[in-house]
Amino acid sequence: MLKQYITMKIVRFSREKLILWGVVEDNYIEVLKHDPFQTIQKTSQKIPLNKVKILAPTVPSKIICVGLNYKDHVAELSMAIPSEPIIFLKPTTSVISHNDKIIYPGNVDRVDYEAELAVVIKKKAKSVSVRDVNKYILGYTCLNDVTARNIQVKDIQWSRAKSFDTFCPIGPWIETTVKNINKLQIKSYLNGKIKQHSNTSEFIFSVEKIVSFISNIMTLLPGDIISTGTPSGVGPMKIGDTIEIEIENIGRLTNSVQLVGIKY
Repeated sequence: MLKQYITMKIVRFSREKLILWGVVEDNYIEVLKHDPFQTIQKTSQKIPLNKVKILAPTVPSKIICVGLNYKDHVAELSMAIPSEPIIFLKPTTSVISHNDKIIYPGNVDRVDYEAELAVVIKKKAKSVSVRDVNKYILGYTCLNDVTARNIQVKDIQWSRAKSFDTFCPIGPWIETTVKNINKLQIKSYLNGKIKQHSNTSEFIFSVEKIVSFISNIMTLLPGDIISTGTPSGVGPMKIGDTIEIEIENIGRLTNSVQLVGIKY
């Protein structure tokens, strides 16, 4: 049995019609006996990483996102710094995995990328103090808060713009121990060209403050995702584009954009 807090990349994957959990070691996955929200126990089985389909690293009951949490993004929009976290939800049906396709809806004029650091909750959390937050975090992953920008501008609230199927790529894995989580490089690349380049030191509200704040509103469950906002530099994607979200010491999430010709 391994201690929960040893640094590791926890991956969820499919192979031969089975959905399994594992730990990435070099180019192999060491298969786990069960999900990582209990104790982390390895089996003796190892599988080459290139022989599996990587899945979204968790199956959340909910995805809670924070808006306007980077000082550089607030300045870019010429908006006032919020006095408390601004939160909204994305549905679980919007979740896709590393290397999956983002679907450009036929009735949307502009679809944007938003690079974000996401927190994965380890155990049931309610009314958690800031000082105790780390006890409830399994680890961190990359998230792209894909947004139908023209709809977001039109609607009073953001649910429709944020909720299309495939609008929440997550992955590729959960990094369990990340030093200086509030001081990490975060970048996005569109077709290999850097578009966002910032640092979580630009956070208005720290990871600890955000998780505590949300836990005092709603009960968080194992596997739930909290996404911590995007920095400056958001912009549109086109059909055929490839978008990559990279966070220091965590990983790189890659997706491409395709069209499904359905109009609503």
